[in-house]
Amino acid sequence: MNALKRYLGISPVHARVVPFILFLAPLFVQDSLGEPTRYWIYLARTLIGAWCIWEMRSFVPEMRWAISWEGGVVGVLVLIIWVGLDPYYPPNALVMKAGEPWNPLKQFGTGSLGVFFFAVRALGSTLVVPQLEEVFWRSFLYRYLIRTKFEELPLGTLHWLSLIVTSTLFGLEHFQWLAGILCGLLYQFLVIRKNRLGDAMFAHAVTNFLLSLWVIWKGAWSFW
Repeated sequence: MNALKRYLGISPVHARVVPFILFLAPLFVQDSLGEPTRYWIYLARTLIGAWCIWEMRSFVPEMRWAISWEGGVVGVLVLIIWVGLDPYYPPNALVMKAGEPWNPLKQFGTGSLGVFFFAVRALGSTLVVPQLEEVFWRSFLYRYLIRTKFEELPLGTLHWLSLIVTSTLFGLEHFQWLAGILCGLLYQFLVIRKNRLGDAMFAHAVTNFLLSLWVIWKGAWSFW
């Protein structure tokens, strides 16, 4: 057993928090080292995230994909909210640093390297991000704020204070903070309704995949 897997196995908290931190930590230097370094850092983050997902599988039984029509509807609805609300409120300049939009086609051109980094971002946000974020926010933190022995609490438990706190914190993690808060509420309600995490993972993946298509179609790189 490797060191990461041993560390994740220490406790249910470790198994759900450590992968999220490992994935998130490089973000704080990603945009401060200039171009094109941040694209390579995102590639590293994606690989780290995928490795963490592989190692945490046996410790996080709720991390199972569930494809459902409800998840698909929520995923599309969140995209509409994310794009539709954007012109009507200021971005999260307090927590998130405003910088040059992520645009690998501008940085590297439309050749193989530009396409490669677009694919890295699209696949990372579709397959890696939903699993790590849903496990941390919707499975762990939401229940942990209600009860420290959170595994004893069904995923379908409704607790309004925890719902508001976790959704707000999730929103503040994003540049589009208001859409992020509404997104967090919808994903959490989906978990509560279905009493499982997989539908929210699927909804999150649908949103991020469609957002990737929107970004490339409309040239709306500010969403990245």
